[in-house]
Amino acid sequence: MNEKSRLLEEFKEWIRFVSEIRDMDWQITIAEGKWSVQDIVSHILLWDKYFFEAAISPILNNTPLTLTHMDFEQFNQDAIEYGKTKTKEELIKMTIQYRNMILESIESFEDDKFTKEYADGNFTVISYLRDFIWHDQHHIRQIDELKRRAM
Repeated sequence: MNEKSRLLEEFKEWIRFVSEIRDMDWQITIAEGKWSVQDIVSHILLWDKYFFEAAISPILNNTPLTLTHMDFEQFNQDAIEYGKTKTKEELIKMTIQYRNMILESIESFEDDKFTKEYADGNFTVISYLRDFIWHDQHHIRQIDELKRRAM
């Protein structure tokens, strides 16, 4: 299995995980004063939406990327607020939809698009996947720990 295939397999894990936690109480926080399961899912969903719209789709369509420097804290807070306007099933559906759109797009990329530096060298698909696999795993570990404590 080449690196692209391996990374895409690992990136799919979030879809499987979100489906597995469907029956959890999503309002439980991972720790006192921390995010709830719903907050985490909404947070990852909106990052997926952002990167699909600002980077992956433009690469697919050979148009300029629209990635911008942003206030990550504000983005994350907005994602949490957004999640409060959606049902669990809506969040699951959108999570799967956006992650699959990213996966299908990247699967279709030729190797040069997968490794090319975009936006003045600030973005590569391969580094995006590596970073967000780590990010997904960080939140999966948090939720898994919550599940263990709840048993």
